[in-house]
Amino acid sequence: MANFAIAGLQLEIARGDNLAQLRTEIESVMSRFPWVQMVMLPELSAYGPGTARAEPPAGPTEQEFCRIAKALGIWLVPGSFYVREQDSVFNVTPVIDPAGQVVARHRKMFPFLPYESGVASGRDFVVFDIPQVGRFGVSNCYDMWFPETTRTLAAMGAEVLLHPSMTTTIDRGVELAIARANAAINQCYFFDINVAGPLGFGQSIVCGPGGEIVHEARRGREVFPIDIDLGLVRRVRRRGWNGIGQVLKSFRDREVDFPVCGDRRVKPEALSALGPLQLPERE
Repeated sequence: MANFAIAGLQLEIARGDNLAQLRTEIESVMSRFPWVQMVMLPELSAYGPGTARAEPPAGPTEQEFCRIAKALGIWLVPGSFYVREQDSVFNVTPVIDPAGQVVARHRKMFPFLPYESGVASGRDFVVFDIPQVGRFGVSNCYDMWFPETTRTLAAMGAEVLLHPSMTTTIDRGVELAIARANAAINQCYFFDINVAGPLGFGQSIVCGPGGEIVHEARRGREVFPIDIDLGLVRRVRRRGWNGIGQVLKSFRDREVDFPVCGDRRVKPEALSALGPLQLPERE
């Protein structure tokens, strides 16, 4: 049995420098719940949206989060922030270990276009191992609308999906359904941690490997430590959730290819007919 404790922090943040607030919130949760092993923040929680504060790789914001993780001896997934790499800006989620070292960086694959303009797409699927616990995968907000992303992480062995979000739009209810579906069809835990307050609708959700709701937050500030059992994931993947569908085995043993997931440069005719990806015009 491999248990692990993750605290999701659904925080009310503002546009601007939120680093002092985030440090206080992380320290507070560790003071109250010292058994927590990982703290996870929402997307863009350091500064809010907008690329004006994009930093170089391994810049001062990442270094501050590394200092926090090391001081508290925790795994830290500090949401995300914008990073400028040469001529491109990426929405980056670092993963920091209890020694304060960055073990992985996820670049958001699907920026929320056409609204998240000027942000480049990441290309690398990110998983990392926690010794004696299991394998974790990372995605970011709009990524989960594309089930190929989560399925790829599951095929790489991810048993827990860590997914920071910043959703302020009326489709948050749809995202709750997507989170549950991603957990169920990939037989994994799914942590979708959203922003609260003026920059987000809250309603973070943690799902288990059958798509069951472990916790669903309300709309305001909320801190929720969750004790997960990765042994349950392994049992579900072997036997099916409650002995029902063995989804990943069926996917592994499939006798069909998916042409739509072939060469991305070849656009399906039906999708090409939809026109360009751009802001809708007033009608």
